[in-house]
Amino acid sequence: MRAPLRSAIRVLSGLCLLLWTALPARAEPLRCAFGSGAIPTGLAVLLPSGENNYHSMNVGLVRNPFVRGVAVQINWRDLEPVQDAPDWSKLDALFAAAESAHKWVHLILFPGFFSPAWALEGAQTDLFEIQYGPGHGTVARLPMPWDRVYLDRWFAFMRRLSRRYGDSPAFRMIAAAGPTSVSVEMTLPAGPPAVRRWLDDSYTPRKYLGAWEQTLRFYSGAFPNQCISLAAPGLPILANGKHNREAHLRAKYEMVERGMRVLGNRLAIQSSNLHAGRARVESADETDFIKNYTGRIITGFEMRSGSQDLAASRVMGAEGDPPLALRRSVDKGMAPNAAGRRVDYLEIYAADVIPPDMQPTLKYGASLFH
Repeated sequence: MRAPLRSAIRVLSGLCLLLWTALPARAEPLRCAFGSGAIPTGLAVLLPSGENNYHSMNVGLVRNPFVRGVAVQINWRDLEPVQDAPDWSKLDALFAAAESAHKWVHLILFPGFFSPAWALEGAQTDLFEIQYGPGHGTVARLPMPWDRVYLDRWFAFMRRLSRRYGDSPAFRMIAAAGPTSVSVEMTLPAGPPAVRRWLDDSYTPRKYLGAWEQTLRFYSGAFPNQCISLAAPGLPILANGKHNREAHLRAKYEMVERGMRVLGNRLAIQSSNLHAGRARVESADETDFIKNYTGRIITGFEMRSGSQDLAASRVMGAEGDPPLALRRSVDKGMAPNAAGRRVDYLEIYAADVIPPDMQPTLKYGASLFH
């Protein structure tokens, strides 16, 4: 990167941080979950999509004394394979276990690539490679983020979900999704061939951000008792597909401002890429960006992965030593910001919560929230 551009990015980031640190801290307690002030805090065990552990709900996971919440990822197509006939059994098991153990729940449901086939009928779609996560590199059909047919069907499913679980005292947070692709993050397939395809499909930042603003307004009304999380806020593709790191950074702050205007103190922002090592392909490190807001809105991190195999432990910070890899990643996420404040929650993969040798690290991480 050229020196003038690096300097401009540093100046912009510094100015944004200065503005935020000059603002007062939370003027009033953040409130979700029926106005009780019970925002999601502490360690949460993350149940990734595609695992068959929702029916039995490993009691050891939910009742772990160092875990205060349960975050669950589920594909839309696995919950509603047939239109208007959702299968609630997995979520029923989740909420029963969480309520019994007095743990809070963060629902993370994946539409986009993982929508049921019926939801894409009559919607504008195109073929893209799945950019990361399950199915990485395979070509799948993706609905346009702004398509009304697709979004209306997604919102109808979300309304049913709210009617079923919205009054559960365990249900503290739900991830905003809809104009998404492979996860709930504000990301799209964005390599050069994908960008050309998006532009051919009439993508514009205005369309994309308009779909997100509509989505946030929908979630605000459909889930009045819950916090709404926004993962990796920003603009994945600029106008005409241009690459400009300064513009991307500015868009990240502007997206959080949009979210705050719609959701107020129910907005939570998070990065789902926390790790203390180095991955083969690195995305922009959002750790400092998230921490800039800590103390003013709800903030949290999701681990990039578990630490149990060799490659994962390397990415997480200590090759071949899962407890140390997790400890270093926890330390990175829980380091205070310039105002001395820590994020509200950390989500740790289930594979790192089960082993006995990980319990001292979990105990240490839990102690940082006291």
